[in-house]
Amino acid sequence: MQIFTHSDNLPASAQGAVAALGNFDGLHKGHQAVLNAAHALSRAEKRLFGVITFEPHPRSIFFPDHAPFRLTPAPIKRKLLAEMGVDVLYEIPFSPAFAKITAQEFMERILLKELNVAHAVAGHDFVFGHKRLGNMESLKAFFGGHERSVTEIAPQKDGQELWSSTRIREQLQKGEVWQAANALGRVWEIEGVVEKGDGAGRKLGYPTANLDLNGTLRPAYGVYAVQAKLAGKSLKGVANFGRRPTLGGNAERFEAHLFDFSGDLYGQELRVGLADYIRHEAAFPSLEALKQQIGQDCLAAKRLLA
Repeated sequence: MQIFTHSDNLPASAQGAVAALGNFDGLHKGHQAVLNAAHALSRAEKRLFGVITFEPHPRSIFFPDHAPFRLTPAPIKRKLLAEMGVDVLYEIPFSPAFAKITAQEFMERILLKELNVAHAVAGHDFVFGHKRLGNMESLKAFFGGHERSVTEIAPQKDGQELWSSTRIREQLQKGEVWQAANALGRVWEIEGVVEKGDGAGRKLGYPTANLDLNGTLRPAYGVYAVQAKLAGKSLKGVANFGRRPTLGGNAERFEAHLFDFSGDLYGQELRVGLADYIRHEAAFPSLEALKQQIGQDCLAAKRLLA
C-alpha cells in the first residue's frame, strides 16, 4: 500500500482512484461497508482502491482539550487498511488552516485537481469543508458535473442501532469489550513501543510490558484477557489498565503480562487486543494479596482465551 501524507504533486500512477472518503476511526462494520464497496468498484472499473482520510483526526484540532478518543491511531489504521487491500492511502494533513477550506475548494482542488478521483464512495452522513457545509448531495452534484461517479452507502445497522465510533468508545469505557469487538469485527487493539517501567510486576513474579497509550482512547480501568502480536508471533496474556492503587500509583498505566514468554521487550513494538474484561481495578491490603489475585487473573485469562 502506498501512503501519501500530502495531496499535491502526486505521480500519475497514484491518481484516478476509486476512493473511500472519511475519518474511519475504528474501522468498524459501518466503515467496512464503505471500504468494501469502494474495493469492489475499483476492481470492476480496473482502478486503484484508494482511501482519503485526515490526520490528525479533525476532532483533536477542534477540541484539543478533550480526553484522548482515538480508536485507531494512524499506525494501526494504516495496517488495517493494508490488510483490507487498499492500494493507496491519502492522509490529508488537517490543521486549523485546512479547516477553513470551503467544501467547493476541497472538491475542486483536492479531489479533482490534485487526486483526480474517478469515483468517490462515502457514507450517507459524510460531511466536509468549512463549517461542514459539504455533504453527499453537494458531492454528487459536483462529480456529476465533471462526468465522475459518487456512490453513497446507506446507514449500516446492528438491529435498530447504527454502527458507530461513539457507541464503541462508550462500550470500551464501560469494559464491554465483547460488544465493541462485535461492532469492530475484531478485538480492539492498542499498539506501541514497550517502555521501561518500575519493575513492580517483575518483583511480584509477573513481568509486564508497559505501553504508552498517547492519544488512544482510555478503556475502563481493570484487568483484561488479551491477545498480543510481537514480531509476527501471536501471544496470550493478561493486562491491567489503571492507576495501580495497591502500589500507591497515580499515573495511568497499561501493563501486559504475556504467557509463555521470556525475554527483553523494551523498545519492541507490541500490539495488544482486549479480548475480555475480567474485573475492575481494586486496592489490595498487601503485596502478597495482590500477587495472589494476579495469579487468579492469569488463570481466568487462560480459561477465557482457551
